[in-house]
Amino acid sequence: MAKKLLVTGMAAVMALSVAACGSDKNDENNASNNETATTPKTEGASTTTETDAPKDKVTYSMFIGVSGEKDLNTNETKIGKILEDQTGVNMKIEHLVGDLNTKIGTYIAGQKYPDVMVPDAGIEEILKAKAFIPLDDLIEQYGPNIKRVYGPYFERMKADYGGHIYFLPFSAQVGAVVPDPNINQGAFWVQRRVLKEAGYPVIKTMDQYTKLIEDFVAKHPEEDLIGTLTLTNDWRFFATSNVPMHLDGFPNDGNVEVDVNTLDAKTYAGSDSTKRWLQTLNTLNAKGLFDKSSFVDNYDQYIAKLTSKKVVGFFDYGWQVGTATAALNDAARKDPTQDDYKYFPMAVTWDGTKDQYLDPAGWTSNRGIGITTSAKNPERIIQYWDNMLKEENQVLISWGVKGETYEVNEQGRFYRTKEQIDKIDEAFKEQYGFKTFDWDFPAYNQTSTFADGNAKGVGFQPEVFEMSLTDGDKEILAKYGLKTYADIFTKPEDRPWFPAWSIPKEQGSAAQIWETKKDDLTKKYFSKLVLAKPADFEGVWADYKKEFDKLDTAGYEKWYVEQIKKVVEVAK
Repeated sequence: MAKKLLVTGMAAVMALSVAACGSDKNDENNASNNETATTPKTEGASTTTETDAPKDKVTYSMFIGVSGEKDLNTNETKIGKILEDQTGVNMKIEHLVGDLNTKIGTYIAGQKYPDVMVPDAGIEEILKAKAFIPLDDLIEQYGPNIKRVYGPYFERMKADYGGHIYFLPFSAQVGAVVPDPNINQGAFWVQRRVLKEAGYPVIKTMDQYTKLIEDFVAKHPEEDLIGTLTLTNDWRFFATSNVPMHLDGFPNDGNVEVDVNTLDAKTYAGSDSTKRWLQTLNTLNAKGLFDKSSFVDNYDQYIAKLTSKKVVGFFDYGWQVGTATAALNDAARKDPTQDDYKYFPMAVTWDGTKDQYLDPAGWTSNRGIGITTSAKNPERIIQYWDNMLKEENQVLISWGVKGETYEVNEQGRFYRTKEQIDKIDEAFKEQYGFKTFDWDFPAYNQTSTFADGNAKGVGFQPEVFEMSLTDGDKEILAKYGLKTYADIFTKPEDRPWFPAWSIPKEQGSAAQIWETKKDDLTKKYFSKLVLAKPADFEGVWADYKKEFDKLDTAGYEKWYVEQIKKVVEVAK
């Protein structure tokens, strides 16, 4: 559903960060050809030895089904060059331009693919076309570190796709889970200056949130402010359609809200909550507080508005607005007066009670990276991925090189100096390779822990989080009595199936068809509902509900309950 989920996160997840549950037992996951998973070395990149990798260089083409990123060769970055020196492999990355379904359809029609693909939401089509080769034998022969990291999930990976492994999800949990002090998941965001002017109120309900925005805009007519906006571009439409689920007090399970006690799964796209959410936007629009171009802007335009200092508040997932928040953070570090324009997260629900914005531990099994039938010498690609999963290279990909982008104290704890934090801005991340390798490749989950106890995710390391705080960060956290931004949210409940949206659905199945039809309806009607005259809202909603009620929603919910129960049973 999204590039960084989990981060669910993926972000995630996901953006992206998406945690996973499993043991980390290296011994039982060694390869059968006398290769062994590497002993962790956590002080930066190791140098290549004579036997580490083939000396001949090779470049593989790689397609990533997400737009808005820079095309490049991985060896143009410092991290990518180190990995090439170790393995001889370079990836020439091409990102999506235009419509994902059209691009995937063109590949399938021509039966010619890039060597490596990250098809994102098009992954089921790629699998149906048999464009990915099975990886089982390659992993067995060349992947000791793949087995070490992903081994606890192999059975689930195979069960999801007919007994074979066709792709590797972007991350797997290794070691103890480290909580995220920042917010990479969903939240209602508001400019800090708005909270300062209002006396730092705790905003818990939607009524409080909209009044806060309305009052601030009214007090500053000279600024030509955008009260709020929403993201609807292409596959990112979920940033608008998911909101009722969160306002109801549920985490991002996709199209369903799942009761943790009964495992009952209910859709919400046609619910009173969705009606209430859209009517809220309709009212804001009638008052001139909603950006009408939300329904036509592309992702880059949306991000540009968030960095313009004109948007008072909005809902979205932290990973999805990371480019904007990073730019605002960079500006504030250079000029502390700009701190007021940074955004602060609020845990908003309809009734102001328990929220579930923070992702529980989970496993995103329907997004990942695969090798296509067009690739020659696929063993080189598997070896490249396996090398990336050596612990010292996971340190490299996250932390960089010791002495350049991080230090180690006498207790063996990783940290960054203020000078390092200040220099590692968005431009530096792109040039160094942090941005290239932070997703789209096999990796430890960001919430993972290295063998020496350090956090895999730099921002998850308490020493780095504390050092990265500006005076403005410290001030607003103190005003709310918080140590981290995550402290404002309710702790997540245990959900073994999470995220439910990642449960695979076969192309052409009843569940997949329901989702396609539902998406078409929401994209057709949501703009009409938000932009309609308030007097016409009920009539447009009735038209939407008439169409929505034709869908086999009961069958879709029944299918989800069955799948969730299966996952829960396996997890026992």
